[in-house]
Amino acid sequence: MTDVESAKKAHPRPAPALAPAPALAPAPAPAPEAATTATERPAPMARLVGVDLARALAVFGMFAVHVGPFPTPGGGVGDWFLGLASGRASALFATLAGFSLMLIAGRREPRTGLAGRQAKARIVIRAVILLVLGTALAMTSFGGAVILSFYGVYFLLALPLLRLRARTLAIIAVALAVVTPQVAFGLRALLTEPIVNTIDTYDPIARISDVGVLDLLLTGLYPAITWMTFVVTGMTLGRLDLTSGAVRRRLAVVGPALIAFGYGVSWLALRLSGGAQKIVVRSPEMKDPGAMKDPGMTSGSFDMPVGGGLGSPEAWGLLAAEPHSGSTFDLIGSIGIAITVLLCLTVAMDRLPWLRRPATPIITVGTMSLTIYVGHILAILAQPGEAAAPPQSASAALLLWFVLGAILFAVIWSRFFRRGPLEYLLNGATKLANSVR
Repeated sequence: MTDVESAKKAHPRPAPALAPAPALAPAPAPAPEAATTATERPAPMARLVGVDLARALAVFGMFAVHVGPFPTPGGGVGDWFLGLASGRASALFATLAGFSLMLIAGRREPRTGLAGRQAKARIVIRAVILLVLGTALAMTSFGGAVILSFYGVYFLLALPLLRLRARTLAIIAVALAVVTPQVAFGLRALLTEPIVNTIDTYDPIARISDVGVLDLLLTGLYPAITWMTFVVTGMTLGRLDLTSGAVRRRLAVVGPALIAFGYGVSWLALRLSGGAQKIVVRSPEMKDPGAMKDPGMTSGSFDMPVGGGLGSPEAWGLLAAEPHSGSTFDLIGSIGIAITVLLCLTVAMDRLPWLRRPATPIITVGTMSLTIYVGHILAILAQPGEAAAPPQSASAALLLWFVLGAILFAVIWSRFFRRGPLEYLLNGATKLANSVR
């Protein structure tokens, strides 16, 4: 099941290496020296280039989910890639969003005083713009599969955490991963159609789009209650010195360990408890790839938050680690993948400088990820007929065209401008934060 289809089910309603960080991860204007409590070393190029490269891969992963080929009965490389990208690409994107917040709020040391207040103002402005832009895109056939409005909520919820140290942030991330899936499951189980309809009646966002406050916080495809785990993890990474050999060695252990624990323990627990068979019986349609094209496919897949639909949510899903299930195991495994990807790309750009030149076109995409992300949605919507309603347009050839088109646009644009089109607009809007005193 793709992100777009899952989003419709989750709610019960009938760049170049030295280019600046992208709009979803903008580097703030230099703060007045007197307004910050500590001086910060300039971030080494390899570290930021690695982040941009990771962001580009996350965007391409979401391309694959939206326009990639459907799974085939016989399986294959395409199926494996789609399975890897589904849920994990957006989780990596959310983790990098948390990292990006620290580029604004202060990398190793948090900005305080005037600089700190202006940093928070920049984040609030970005959050509001992303909420508006995401809501506008959610009014199309993409609906709740658009992540931007969720991003806006993440940014606002992260404001109280901006001054915390890496260790404290890590503890919070662990607590969120362990506790929030169970809390979210319990809250979703209490929802009935009358309750949801009542909430949406008073929700102005829900009135104009498929994504209201309830979706953003609890029932959507990227609900803040569980997805803040990724954001706080990214904030933790943003506070670490990724050039330190000791830090890299620890992350090299932590990342794969989380992957093994999240997916390994889930696999073992489901089989020892009999939950795997119960999930298969409850979701037989997922054995038929053709069913993915059927908009009337019954709910029961775990490619959506556990208990995301109305009526007897299945508790066995709390043991699953499927994409977008929002279970503890899904969160842990996806965090492990995000950490491992970011670490590998950062180290590669640092230790293998000859890779930077051939990787520059892809890195350029990462420096204007907001423009590329919005552009790929508009490109899908511009297709004629049913192809404008993803994933009906899905094919391997279309995915290749989208990737090549994004790279070509980013490279050409970067020849003449330092930021992407939407990045320029967002950067201009956040200059209002300079008036904060």
